[in-house]
Amino acid sequence: MLPRSALVLLVAAGLFGCAHRTPLATTDGELALDRVVLYRSGIGYFERRGEVDGDVLRIKVRKDQVNDLLKSLTVVDKSSGQTLSVSMPLDPQSWANAAIGLLKPGRGRLAQVLDSLRGTEVILGMKRRRARGRIVMVERVVNEAPEPVTTSGGVVPIELDETVDYKVTLLRGSELEVVRLSRVRSVTLRDGDLALQLHRSLDASAGEGMFEQIEVELRLAGAKTHDLMVSYVVAAPVWKPTYRVVLPDDSKGKALLQAWAVVDNTSGEGWDEVTMSLTSGAPIAFRYDLHTPRNIERSDLSAAGTRKRAAVALGETSYGAEEEEMSEGEALAGYGSGGGGGGGGDEAMAYDFEDDAMDGDLMAEERTRDLKKKRKSAEKAAARTSASRSPMPPPSPSSGSFTTEMQKEQGPSLDADSLQRSMQADAKARSVSGLTQIDLGERVTVPEGSSTMVALINESVEAEQTYLFRPGGAGIGYEVNPYRVIRFKNNTPFVLEPGPISIFAAGSFVGEGLSEAVSAGSSATIPFAVEPTIMVSRRQEYSGAEMRIVKIVRGVLECENFQRTSTTWSVKGKAEKAGYKVLIRHPKYGSDYELEERPKGTEDLAGAYLIPVEIAAGKTEGEITVVEQTPSRLTLTIWDGRAPELIGELMATPGLDPKAREALAPIVDLRQQIGRIDTELQGLKAQQRELDQRANETRQNLESIKKDPRAGDLRARLSKRLDEFSKEGDRIGRRLVELQSQRLEKKIELEDRLQNLDLRAPAPAPKDAAKAKGAPEKR
Repeated sequence: MLPRSALVLLVAAGLFGCAHRTPLATTDGELALDRVVLYRSGIGYFERRGEVDGDVLRIKVRKDQVNDLLKSLTVVDKSSGQTLSVSMPLDPQSWANAAIGLLKPGRGRLAQVLDSLRGTEVILGMKRRRARGRIVMVERVVNEAPEPVTTSGGVVPIELDETVDYKVTLLRGSELEVVRLSRVRSVTLRDGDLALQLHRSLDASAGEGMFEQIEVELRLAGAKTHDLMVSYVVAAPVWKPTYRVVLPDDSKGKALLQAWAVVDNTSGEGWDEVTMSLTSGAPIAFRYDLHTPRNIERSDLSAAGTRKRAAVALGETSYGAEEEEMSEGEALAGYGSGGGGGGGGDEAMAYDFEDDAMDGDLMAEERTRDLKKKRKSAEKAAARTSASRSPMPPPSPSSGSFTTEMQKEQGPSLDADSLQRSMQADAKARSVSGLTQIDLGERVTVPEGSSTMVALINESVEAEQTYLFRPGGAGIGYEVNPYRVIRFKNNTPFVLEPGPISIFAAGSFVGEGLSEAVSAGSSATIPFAVEPTIMVSRRQEYSGAEMRIVKIVRGVLECENFQRTSTTWSVKGKAEKAGYKVLIRHPKYGSDYELEERPKGTEDLAGAYLIPVEIAAGKTEGEITVVEQTPSRLTLTIWDGRAPELIGELMATPGLDPKAREALAPIVDLRQQIGRIDTELQGLKAQQRELDQRANETRQNLESIKKDPRAGDLRARLSKRLDEFSKEGDRIGRRLVELQSQRLEKKIELEDRLQNLDLRAPAPAPKDAAKAKGAPEKR
């Protein structure tokens, strides 16, 4: 079977026949590339330096990056010249016409494309379902009905005109599925690289993207020879970090941290001996079309002037000093000054590469001549900047990637010392507008269309190996098991961008992990393996806590009530002589919850705490209880039944101002008196209701025996009882009136005292806070 890259070329050639073109450089001209700065937001900053003879510099720019270049192009002429203008052709409509003309419809079919991609995994979308699998074959079928037609009499043959269809056979696992191509509505390629190559082949055929260039003309003024530095920002692949960590022999100590960066060059030209910098962070970058003309609709006011008519006015004579009028010559003298920047067109220099009509020998000669010019410009630029640069140390014989030599049998095959000696990292970090820029110490060469790893960090860091448990465990089947992790502090000046981290210990690979961005001076926890011998469980309880007064304003009590949740983490595992700890990633119960007491060694995370659970030496179990609480506020009136007790507790609070305590004492006494009166009133009203009920029953009994001559004695007893009820009711009524009058007097006195009361409770002392936040009480 053909390799996949060959299949892509076959498909592209069968479709369009123009995919043999190679990508063009981002910019093409006589200035040599000197500096490259890559970012993590999909852009790159490029600097070109060199000398130009004449007053016009023409460079060719890839069409897909012309907007980025216009957005960021800067030109510095060190020979005191000036850039007068930047010009280029517009005519975007011609691009579309050229692209349409090169599509050449009628060549190739979808069946041929799919058949040439045998072995490729695709998804075929149909009207009601999708089929997924690797393409096995594509068969051509003629005059074959899509489905058999049956009736009660059996199969009915259908006579059709000659039809042609295709069957696509897909393999998924051990199952083969056949799909009619006529029913397919969409085809999705699962291989991203294959799709990318097809896109590039289509770009080559349509003359778009990196396969077409636009000429940009920079007009210069001043000297005939210009020492130029041209810089611009265009799209570029992000640089990708990768790390190595060698653990110490013990669980805690010095670990080796190495960082590499993978740099991709898809610019269409090689980066030869360039100064390279890599920037951490994500500066804002966006697309903006500055090349395509944009028109704005305007109102048509052509007829507005025809409706105006000037009125006749009489002239007036004024007496005073007349203003000096500027002569016509003086008025015109200002125009045209400073406009001598045209430059002769005969002295303009232009270099046009990739001329398809040029003879092979002439093309080779011209390319050789251009390369010599670029090399000469680069040497001049390097000579100019060498005086200001400190000399670089000679490369160590062991610089480069990891050593491939095996160590002696008595030592491990890979340890921190050998790995550190095998790498030379000469990079420096500096802050640029809040971003960390890493400048490589030596110039770098990255051939076009290739990736290169460059060394960034080769230093020792403080590290330890421990365990980390996250709610849910370490995955399916490991729900109660923690991760084995490495914790290290980034004591380097570099920001460690997100990337894979390979972990080595005792001379071999032990796992790998992935980290978020780690800033300089911060710590990172990297899981790299599962520890199945340790199990973690938890139990959780929720309760409320007692209430306390925060302030009293005009009889309104603002109170604070703590809601508490208690989580107990239990760890069971192996016993070790030195003991160990398991870090628990405890999620916060809520955004407004805080720890009642912060356990020793607790660290703050985004939305969680990192809490250590210690397992003592020789022990197999350990646990810790984490209590979180949040205060809730509510308001009560002085007439609430809980108010007297709350005010009494406030008076007993240490630190309360004596004047406030003196003002609260009569308020509490009056409120308690009113409370006793209210209690007595409630009892008397209950007796009154009972007496009324019994009196009504007695009256009903008397009415029922009113005409019975034999019930004289019973009538007498019932009448006496009714009289007693009436007397008792009168007595209760008089007492109710008396108590209500007393209550009204005390209420008025209490309200007078509360009228100007504005009191803030002092913050509780630690022991009082613990009491206030302790076990809930029933009220």
